[in-house]
Amino acid sequence: MNQYIESFKATLRDSDQRKGLFNDVKNLAVNIVRFAIIIGVCYVILSPIIGIFVNSISSDRDAYNPMVYILPHDPTLERYQLVWERIEYLPTMARDLLYTVSLMGIQIMVCSMVGYGFARFEFPLKKLLFGCVVVMIVIPSHTIMLPIYMTFKDFDPLGLCTLIFGESQNLMGSPVPMYIMTVFGCGLRSGLYIYIFNQFFRGLPKEIEEAALVDGCGTWYTYFRIMLVNAMPSVITVAVFSLVWQFNDTFYAKLFLISEDIVISNKISSLQATIANADQILDTTIQELYLDAGIMLVVLPIVLIYILLQRHFIEGVERSGIVG
Repeated sequence: MNQYIESFKATLRDSDQRKGLFNDVKNLAVNIVRFAIIIGVCYVILSPIIGIFVNSISSDRDAYNPMVYILPHDPTLERYQLVWERIEYLPTMARDLLYTVSLMGIQIMVCSMVGYGFARFEFPLKKLLFGCVVVMIVIPSHTIMLPIYMTFKDFDPLGLCTLIFGESQNLMGSPVPMYIMTVFGCGLRSGLYIYIFNQFFRGLPKEIEEAALVDGCGTWYTYFRIMLVNAMPSVITVAVFSLVWQFNDTFYAKLFLISEDIVISNKISSLQATIANADQILDTTIQELYLDAGIMLVVLPIVLIYILLQRHFIEGVERSGIVG
């Protein structure tokens, strides 16, 4: 009898070992597939950036060498040096970042106030106005570019400019139209930012505001010192979105004819012509290598900012309810 019991126990142990081995193999296969998918997605996303970087450090000989695929044979940094001088990188980047960060700050304040108002207050035509916010997200900017251009080319709100200056004002060639649109909640992607703040504030418990009201806090004090502080993940999300999209914007920069000295992306778009005229480099293939170097210099600050704020950015996206 004892022999049968021992044999049965041995069979169970063998079965458990086989089951454990099967689970180990299954987990290994799942991890391999998952790793392969991640590598594939990363390659699809990063391959253009890798290609641009490789081209930016390639020599003239590498550009025409069919054997060069990923790593250049004669890497060089001379393109970065020349592009740095031609676009006046540090002064132009400083002005662009000042312009971008100022618009970002205005968008955070304006859109957070509007989102908070939609989330917490009841007022006439609330649903209609929030529908207009959704329309701002859906409608492409290109469909309204003509009326926007005409508005700021002959800027005369309610006839005030004619009353004060005697004629309408042409605001083309300056960043003033972007500041006006941003202040009134119609800036670049402002509809999306309002939606993000609205979703976030709706997720906060109302007991926070009720406790502040009992303590004698007014509406503005509650908003600035309590609600906006609790909405910091959403603020960081909007800050990153606004900074990146405003920095990369070429549509409004060209529509309003904003100077190249303020928006560095306009300088990059004309870099090939600058290289051809100033340095007599007429070969379009070589010009593209200099353009790639300029693109890498422009992308660098945004990449560094994203790396520093990545954890807060992902947390804010999760808590604001953005999917897809």
